[in-house]
Amino acid sequence: QVQLVESGGGLVQAGGSLRLSCAASGRTFSTNGMGWFRQAPGKEREFVAAMSWSGGSPYYADSVKGRFTISSDNAKNTVYLQMNSLKPEDTAVYYCNKNPPLRAYWGQGTQVTVSS
Repeated sequence: QVQLVESGGGLVQAGGSLRLSCAASGRTFSTNGMGWFRQAPGKEREFVAAMSWSGGSPYYADSVKGRFTISSDNAKNTVYLQMNSLKPEDTAVYYCNKNPPLRAYWGQGTQVTVSS
């Protein structure tokens, strides 16, 4: 059973930066195809960014392109999301999962709050 634990969220002013981490534990795990998702209050969970399944370039939602960067450290079974130039509309709970997501992999998420 794979367990994903997100961390690194917090309160930041608009224009600031945060780096989120997603650590995987359990059976042998590959960071290929890992992604980040977020859910703002009253909204559906949405895709943010994902690693390629085949080792190609990552891809991003238009709303975060140029501001967020996804990366991974396979030796640590960890995926990161570097978030720069944060905006109040980035406020949400952020989750990691495979892309497309697997129901069993959803964790507790980490709260990101961006103040204006």
